[in-house]
Amino acid sequence: MPSTADTPTQQACLEWDEQGQPLSSHFADVYFSNENGLAETRYVFLANNQLPERFAALQAHEHLVIGETGFGTGLNFLCAWQLFEQQAVTGAHLHFVSVEKYPLNKADLQRALALWPELAPYAEQLLAQYVALHPGFQRLVFAGGRVVLTLLIGDALELLGQLDARVDAWFLDGFAPAKNPDMWTPELFTELARLSHASTTLGTFTSTGYVRRSLNDAGFKMKRVPGLGKKWEVLKGTYVGSVAVQHKPWFARPTPPTEERSALVIGAGLAGCATAASLAQRGWQVTLLERHNAIAQEASGNPQGVLYLKLSAHHTTLSRLIVSGYGHTRRLLEGLQKKQHWDNCGVLQLAFDDKEAQRQNQLTTAFPADLLTNLDKNAAEAKAGIALPAGGLFYPEAGWVHPPALCELLSQQPTIQLQLHQEALELRRDGDRWQAWNGEQLLASASVVVLASAAEIKRFSQAAHLPLKRIRGQISRLPATAASRSLSTVVCAEGYVAPERQGEHTLGASFDFNSDDLALNSADHASNLQLLEEISPELAKQLNAAELAPDHLQGRAAFRCTSPDYLPIVGPLADTAAFSEAYAVLSKDARQNPDTPCPWLDGLYINSGHGSRGLITAPLSGELIAAWLNDEPLPVPADVAQACHPNRFALRTLIRNKP
Repeated sequence: MPSTADTPTQQACLEWDEQGQPLSSHFADVYFSNENGLAETRYVFLANNQLPERFAALQAHEHLVIGETGFGTGLNFLCAWQLFEQQAVTGAHLHFVSVEKYPLNKADLQRALALWPELAPYAEQLLAQYVALHPGFQRLVFAGGRVVLTLLIGDALELLGQLDARVDAWFLDGFAPAKNPDMWTPELFTELARLSHASTTLGTFTSTGYVRRSLNDAGFKMKRVPGLGKKWEVLKGTYVGSVAVQHKPWFARPTPPTEERSALVIGAGLAGCATAASLAQRGWQVTLLERHNAIAQEASGNPQGVLYLKLSAHHTTLSRLIVSGYGHTRRLLEGLQKKQHWDNCGVLQLAFDDKEAQRQNQLTTAFPADLLTNLDKNAAEAKAGIALPAGGLFYPEAGWVHPPALCELLSQQPTIQLQLHQEALELRRDGDRWQAWNGEQLLASASVVVLASAAEIKRFSQAAHLPLKRIRGQISRLPATAASRSLSTVVCAEGYVAPERQGEHTLGASFDFNSDDLALNSADHASNLQLLEEISPELAKQLNAAELAPDHLQGRAAFRCTSPDYLPIVGPLADTAAFSEAYAVLSKDARQNPDTPCPWLDGLYINSGHGSRGLITAPLSGELIAAWLNDEPLPVPADVAQACHPNRFALRTLIRNKP
């Protein structure tokens, strides 16, 4: 199937009628009924899917998943959210997955939603999170995690084909079949069927005969029912077809815990705090173990981290993960105090040579302008506030963040218990629980353990086989001057320099694959100063770089943790010996697909290997682990989740028949 991600997603083009209601210029159709859009939504989608009764029947820690074709103005989502809040018990969750090829810009969305004053409390929260919505999977979290919206930005058929979820109710709400036939095809209905189960329901405003017949052919039992107002008939139905089966057991979902919802997260850096937060928001009791005297003491402890998106014009697995993770992190930052803890000042990647300039030109044709744009030298200098050797690629919504503040925000959940000075050295299984030990001292126990302590996870026998490696990095802290305060955006070349924070600029960072020494060294400070000279000789002069003695500079060193393929390692762990035995046939024929269940180490997960991209990939990876543990829709495409899965290394070993 050709990828629509090869062209940037277009925003919706709207016209407004005399009543102030939006119409799509592209499809020449209305977004909702001119008579009463609210009543139509509540009847066609909420009532015809029996959502009032189904929400009321949810137990604490249960969830319901709604899938939608056509997010539009978000009216259906907000109505479902309002009804959920009215009917569902505390502790229940709503997951709403919606696809949209032409998303509204924020100003148009705000204008459209202003038509429904009774939805204002929900619309305000949606608008607050309506940032960094770029092509692919985008996750938005509301009401302390009680309501989760996964927006799929792009072509419906392509993106629903990448979705890993079990949908309980479908809203088919694309523009009318005659105006937008691509949203009403048998191929799309086949994807809806793949994502459905025996109790899945469906509602749609159309009663067109070929739509009803195509849905019936896909496995839905559809019937016409009376419409509302001038609409004579609409369709509703139930899925009665066969249920899709996972064909790759090594990537199948482990059976989630059904009773005790307790988790032990080892490591209180960004990966650990994010994982703990995602679980706590779903009602888990989380113990967060940290060996230091505070959170964010290692790679997550730098004064300024950069939201830097190293992308590929070919939309690789890593590139799609980065776009999704960047959006999720960027929305999380809205909860921090601006300027003190973060700043969306933008990030400028200099075109420092011809090869980089060529790469940047390719990226500008592959991604939308609200994600990145190419600036010539004069425009780049105006944006950065300093003289530069070249123009480059500018990411207008990006910037810098104080990582410890983000870790603090994530860890401040009422059901997270932080235990400092607790260094876990061994994991033992005792019945249905995992225990963390330090010698003869039992530190904590829980039904689930998530290892989030970077390369230190290799000390545990259950994870010792994973090919994680440490990379030493050192940043330099330079005192700001009156002149250097003109720097108004992060500027990157081979290194980066950030605008002033609390009287200092952060400059870095070095890469050393061979050193295990975290003591600051003057050679790396000197290297960082050379990086500064390459970024901007004028800024180096403003910071008096030539007069700074490298052996007297302040800074910080820490270990990044990365994997051989530069993708993070996120997901459930299997028993390595049993895995090799169960799937030995793959060493002879990689095309085999044995039906042997994966020998999981029940309740043991990992969130590690984020390298220098942890700010972007670690928080979304916490959502990914929570989705596995709660049997929820995954926040990334299935192939991205599989590319990050711990089992990928054992599979490669078997298939290649070598380590």
